[in-house]
Amino acid sequence: MTDERPFEINGFCHVALVCSDMKRTVEFYNGLLGLPLVKTLELPEGGGQHFFFEVAPGSYLAFFWFPDAPAPAPGIASAADMPGFGEILSAVGSMNHVAFTIPEDRFDDYKAKLDEAGVRTGFILNHDDSPFGVAAKMHPGVFIRSLYFVDPDGILLEFAAWTREIGPDEAHHEPRTAADLRARAEA
Repeated sequence: MTDERPFEINGFCHVALVCSDMKRTVEFYNGLLGLPLVKTLELPEGGGQHFFFEVAPGSYLAFFWFPDAPAPAPGIASAADMPGFGEILSAVGSMNHVAFTIPEDRFDDYKAKLDEAGVRTGFILNHDDSPFGVAAKMHPGVFIRSLYFVDPDGILLEFAAWTREIGPDEAHHEPRTAADLRARAEA
């Protein structure tokens, strides 16, 4: 079978975020979550730092620390809160959350570890194709379980455990546009 994609994209290299305190960020991502710190850079002319944590072979979560970074803007540049606790809306071009794939059989253990460490966690969400997109209990239609939590800067993170395979046969919604939004407002 030939790959007909126009670019050979093999996964994410890294997602780059901004933190307010690199030491605290290292303590959280390396110390608590156990992600190896694999590369550190000092930016030229006192511009800050850029650190890389390995999530999986070849995939990294990177952080910039800028001494003059603007203050956080929850609800604009990021989600204002976790699902079930507040607004998750964020602006176009923002980073809403980062989801880490975890083994399904470790889901409850990982929640307990976060709780024990004093990390604020949200509700366990069993994502399915129901009208609300979540189920109170596990059933065969649940495709992923999610646990949301925040890092020390309020960055929304997710532990996500796939419960079954998904594929192109489940991609059946028509993409919406700004014109759809205008038409809905005019109706």
